[in-house]
Amino acid sequence: MTLLVHDVTLTYPDGEHRLTALDGVSLEVPAGTLTAVIGPSGSGKSSLLAVAATLVTPDSGRVVVAGRDTTELGPAEKSALRREKIGIVFQQPNLLASLTAAEQLQVMAHLSGRPARAVRGRALELLDAVGLAEKADKRPHQLSGGQRQRINIARALMNEPAVLLVDEPTSALDHERGAAVLDLLVTLTRERSTATVLVTHDHAHLERMDRTATMTDGRLTPSPATAADPAAVPRA
Repeated sequence: MTLLVHDVTLTYPDGEHRLTALDGVSLEVPAGTLTAVIGPSGSGKSSLLAVAATLVTPDSGRVVVAGRDTTELGPAEKSALRREKIGIVFQQPNLLASLTAAEQLQVMAHLSGRPARAVRGRALELLDAVGLAEKADKRPHQLSGGQRQRINIARALMNEPAVLLVDEPTSALDHERGAAVLDLLVTLTRERSTATVLVTHDHAHLERMDRTATMTDGRLTPSPATAADPAAVPRA
């Protein structure tokens, strides 16, 4: 099991009270599988990703990444774990305007102290994997929205993460480009044995997912489409 979120509760201050963002949420994601999390805005989907990424510490519960319990880790240890084991694909690519496609990826590996020659080779390999080998020397303004999102995905994979967390990757894309990005995520999850969690509003491709769960008011439950197969959905 590569990612385990167990009985997590997360609250935020809200005036004199506290708002519950996650209410006893549990999620298991094996390596090489993709779990989709759907639900309305404000239901807790982004909070779940933030906790799984160790960006936010929950009030209670456990988060285990690649066999390492993050409960007792300090800020520096969590930062190192994110660099080495967690890839994050944000809704907007947020590429650096002055860098080429290859350099966007190389920056990630340089932060981990990897040698320049190996970094360049790894970047070109990943660009080829996402179908953009010929765009290695192009800058963001020379690329389409779908191409920028593919680079965003490749960048998240640069340090060979065990866990891939993806937040609404198709929201700014048309149907055709969005489908291509979803296909890419499925393929890379299988080939690179990542434990992938995908937050999405697009229900059109849920049949491609290994597991699907619905977030409602901070609680995670199996979706109706897969509830008949309890082994194939996260437990909440």
